[in-house]
Amino acid sequence: MEHFIYDKSGNGLSHEEIKEALLVSLEGRELKNVLIIPPDFTRFHSNAGFITNVYYHALDEKGVNVDILPALGTHVPVTEEEIDVMFGDIPYDKFIAHNWRNDVMKIGEVPASYLEEITEGLWKDPVSVEINRLVMDEKYDLILSIGQVVPHEVIGMANHAKNLFVGVGGSDMINKSHMVGAVYGMERMMGKDHTPVRKVFDYGMEHCLNERPILFVLTVCTAPGGNINTHGLFIGDKRNALEAAIELAQEKNIDFVETGIKKCVVYLDPAEFKSTWLGNKSVYRTRMAIADGGELLVLAPGIERFGEDDQVDVLIRKYGYKGRLNTLEAFGAPENQDLRDNMGAAAHLIHGSSDGRFQITYAVKNISRAEIEGVGFQSADYDEMVQRYDPEKLQYGYNTLPDGEEIYFIPNPALGLWINREKF
Repeated sequence: MEHFIYDKSGNGLSHEEIKEALLVSLEGRELKNVLIIPPDFTRFHSNAGFITNVYYHALDEKGVNVDILPALGTHVPVTEEEIDVMFGDIPYDKFIAHNWRNDVMKIGEVPASYLEEITEGLWKDPVSVEINRLVMDEKYDLILSIGQVVPHEVIGMANHAKNLFVGVGGSDMINKSHMVGAVYGMERMMGKDHTPVRKVFDYGMEHCLNERPILFVLTVCTAPGGNINTHGLFIGDKRNALEAAIELAQEKNIDFVETGIKKCVVYLDPAEFKSTWLGNKSVYRTRMAIADGGELLVLAPGIERFGEDDQVDVLIRKYGYKGRLNTLEAFGAPENQDLRDNMGAAAHLIHGSSDGRFQITYAVKNISRAEIEGVGFQSADYDEMVQRYDPEKLQYGYNTLPDGEEIYFIPNPALGLWINREKF
């Protein structure tokens, strides 16, 4: 089935319009057990919380058992407080925490020959297709995979099969897909469909999950002033839903600037961003817009660690965000088996550096400036920076300060991609 709806008001789809579409998607189905796979709190502005809540109550009222498996990837489990804020009144015991290291099973493999072909020879190893065991549990009559289609640094455009193979996937797929993206190059992929990483996930869907009852529920959203505007809702069990969502997201979530930004100031909401693993979206999503020799200032009051995962946190502290060539050199050194065993971390280190093109400064409150500088960033005092660059007073886009300094302000980097039209 397919059911696509578009906002015609300019203010986003109403809750009533969304709810009606969701209920239509359940019509004619005889269901006993349903598995819902929504994003976690780091994708709060996807509107997936509301969608999950509607589905849960509609199914529960019909006597259907519903289990909810948030697509954590390598992130920390969703807290009870976060569940309450994002998902509303769904009972906490309905949520199952995914463990990317231990809760998965291998269901196939993407062959090395295919990887070599789609990466132009840059990657020559096979990739295991791993998925949380619940996805393969025959008791589920329907699996609802919910998420936002938005520009993404690893795959090009997020969601669809990524929600499964990364969100509730295993270490080999997570690590190698991230490394494939890093080796191939972010600038070649961000904002695009049919990238090498997307092709890996498409292969997994076609060859390994084609018989599972998966229905994708995809949103395209913006969040002006923190208010979620859902511009489109795309429900379907084929790739068509993804392609329609990508077309709209490319329109709504990619901003072009006419010339390179000399100083970009990004604010990271402390409720959403607690690690540089997530906070470095400020780097990924702006790197194609910032001028050579420019500066990215990240106002990050909630940052309290580097990795979401303890092991990854150790690796980031050890190797730092030192640029693509330095990271690849460290990756290849025989003594650094710890980094080779965690390719996702290595890819993240590459993604989180500007490769010397521009300066990255983090202004934090909850970890020391020495720790920030220890991983390769510049540091600044948060309270001092926020006095000058107050997120409450800045407008999205270009701002001119009283002393004449011009900055470009982004209140949430997770919701878009910024590109210098002159360069790209």
